[in-house]
Amino acid sequence: MHNYVIPFQSLGLSDISQVGGKNASLGEMIRHLGAAGVQVPGGFATTAGAYREFLSASGLDQRIAQTLATLNVDDVVALAKAGAQIRGWIIATPLPAALEQAIRQHYAQLAAAGEGSFAVRSSATAEDLPDASFAGQQETFLNIHGIDNILLAIKEVFASLYNDRAISYRVHTGYHDGGVALSAGVQRMVRSDLGAAGVMFTLDTESGFRDAVFITSSYGLGEMVVQGSVNPDEFYVHKPQLAAGYPALVRRSLGSKQQRMVFDTTRSAGRSTRIEEVPEALRQRFSLSDAEVLQLAKYAVSIEQHYGRPMDIEWGKDGADGKLYILQARPETVQSQAHLQQAGGAPRFQLRQSGAVLVEGRAIGQKIGAGPVRLVKSAAEMYKVQAGDVLVTDMTDPNWEPVMKKAAAIVTNRGGRTCHAAIIARELGIPAIVGCGNATEVLAEDDLVTASCAEGDTGYVYRGRLDFVVSQPDDTPLPEISVKLMLNVGNPSLAFEFAQMPSAGIGLARLEFVINNLIGIHPKAVLECQKLPTELRAKVLQRASGYADPVSFYVDKLTEGISTLAAAFWPRPVIVRMSDFKSNEYRKLLGGELYEPLEENPMLGFRGAGRYVAQSFRDCFELECRAMKKVRNEMGYKNVEIMIPFVRTVAEAREVVGMLAAQGLRRGEDGLRLIMMCEIPSNALLAEDFLQYFDGFSIGSNDLTQLTLGLDRDSSLVADKFDERDAAVKALLKMAISTCNRLGKYVGICGQGPSDHFDFAQWLMQEGIQTMSLNPDTLLETWRKLGAVQACSGDLAD
Repeated sequence: MHNYVIPFQSLGLSDISQVGGKNASLGEMIRHLGAAGVQVPGGFATTAGAYREFLSASGLDQRIAQTLATLNVDDVVALAKAGAQIRGWIIATPLPAALEQAIRQHYAQLAAAGEGSFAVRSSATAEDLPDASFAGQQETFLNIHGIDNILLAIKEVFASLYNDRAISYRVHTGYHDGGVALSAGVQRMVRSDLGAAGVMFTLDTESGFRDAVFITSSYGLGEMVVQGSVNPDEFYVHKPQLAAGYPALVRRSLGSKQQRMVFDTTRSAGRSTRIEEVPEALRQRFSLSDAEVLQLAKYAVSIEQHYGRPMDIEWGKDGADGKLYILQARPETVQSQAHLQQAGGAPRFQLRQSGAVLVEGRAIGQKIGAGPVRLVKSAAEMYKVQAGDVLVTDMTDPNWEPVMKKAAAIVTNRGGRTCHAAIIARELGIPAIVGCGNATEVLAEDDLVTASCAEGDTGYVYRGRLDFVVSQPDDTPLPEISVKLMLNVGNPSLAFEFAQMPSAGIGLARLEFVINNLIGIHPKAVLECQKLPTELRAKVLQRASGYADPVSFYVDKLTEGISTLAAAFWPRPVIVRMSDFKSNEYRKLLGGELYEPLEENPMLGFRGAGRYVAQSFRDCFELECRAMKKVRNEMGYKNVEIMIPFVRTVAEAREVVGMLAAQGLRRGEDGLRLIMMCEIPSNALLAEDFLQYFDGFSIGSNDLTQLTLGLDRDSSLVADKFDERDAAVKALLKMAISTCNRLGKYVGICGQGPSDHFDFAQWLMQEGIQTMSLNPDTLLETWRKLGAVQACSGDLAD
């Protein structure tokens, strides 16, 4: 007798040929990961043999083969017609009596255990193999009650093997239909309709960075996240610090979460769910607590370690019992394969022009695409998309794959970075910008636009066809050089990508980017929120949504920015410069006009250490110290070092170092190094005095040049005189470098000079600079040139 149905607890990875990757994986986790706390809802699976017998007993397999033999899958209309015809045949055909009896028997056992509501999901026998993702090609039916509805849903799952995208995908990836069968999994429903659900990956989906768990979450059933119907919350957890016992949640992003899918108690068959609006108060909160995020990340790491490869995992939080469950787990199929195929790294895309931003959303991939806008309202209009178009729509459906591969880029109103549109775009290597909100309203048919995913987490759609370049990585071995090369990084969302470059760490992490882009509020405005004018206070509170209060928002966002950089480069050093906004820059922040003076020359005014020690700004500086202490002490990132900018006098140096100590950031404690920006002539002239209070200098060549030559670097009238290679500037640099080396102190440079002028980088190396912090796009070229020069001169240090 055939084994038509097998309970999950009897399955394992060796059963993929019988029940497909998805169902085999559920059994594998139930059997082997329970001890690690991973909870998987129970159920049963129909076998591939049952599916094949269903097709052959009625002659369906022959009819289907004949229909597909002459089908051109690139003909969208013909594909849709053939798929609909085949699906109709399958639904109309009765299940074999023995199969139906086996399903009834296993269902009765589950129902007797009090399991009343079920999900019926597909699991193809060729699905989720390492080199192909069939994810989302077949149907899922949720909240199914009663055996008759279960039987109908199983047939609908069988029929979904022949939806348009699945047929097309199998042809294009070389899977012959005869080699693919379908198993239906019947699984107890987790009541995430009362809680939350989402998707997590055990790597960063965009950069392929392997030391992060990326989690998306939204209220209600997870289908909304998977389909791309909502913009979910996002979380990043750093695996090494998680393993070391630290609360390694390094980044959060609040999604709009406008709708949720819940059980529909008024319907008894098919998809017994409905979609409702999420109350405004819930939208403004994260859908998971920090503790729940960390627990999910631990589950993800356990699953990855068991499977020995990066994983794509669906999860649900049961609102009834409060527990977290794993619903599916499959191999990640995009970044892990790219890692194997591109030993030298992926090509790097970079815009050469700027333009007006029309819309923005979440960037998928790291490429750039340009072309005419093609607005598509529904699947019925897919035929409009031609090769090279920028496909713009509300949201895509898995069946859109045949036309998505024609597009130069994809732009959607809805969706997050783990939805099917995002997964397919990554698979196809096409840039996509999802969750834009209003792209279909703002972008007009036939308008030329450029979609850029090469600028971090945020993707931008620019007006016009902008120039961009694609550079191919050079994977030849790098030469040995006597100086360490580090990176200047401001944007934390680029950290995972830049961390994979062969640098010695971050020589300049700018807090200004985090304050300006991720916070956007003047620190005084968060400290005095209750005193603000009504309208301004409302704006501050809105921006701080999801956090306990505006002060917590400010500190936590700084913490997230710094810890993301620290995690990405762990355990390499990350030198974080405390904020160096000038008064004109602080005025641009929300509330800034209430607190900032109007200065004639802000470059020489209220900035740097002088601002920190001023009575009017001390409490603002303390917010930065709180974040830095949290990153180092609570999250364990001892690789973070502190840099103080624009220290005019030795007395100012003494005072600011004392302030740091009072805030729990004492030099030398727990290995904390304090670095001073050497960017004023007095710093070089009195280097030995300043270095009593600091562990070294990081030279800011931009300000040092400006102040040595007495010119305003922002003035176009004297811009041609600005040159870090001037003899006077070099004399001061020589003094600073030699003093640091003589005293056994650190000395590096983080200004623009070495990135712009190779001869200047060469001179610095000869003078004994220990590190040079460069812009990422110049790192490898500068490294190779320095290596060549050093090899020629025979000057390589022992």
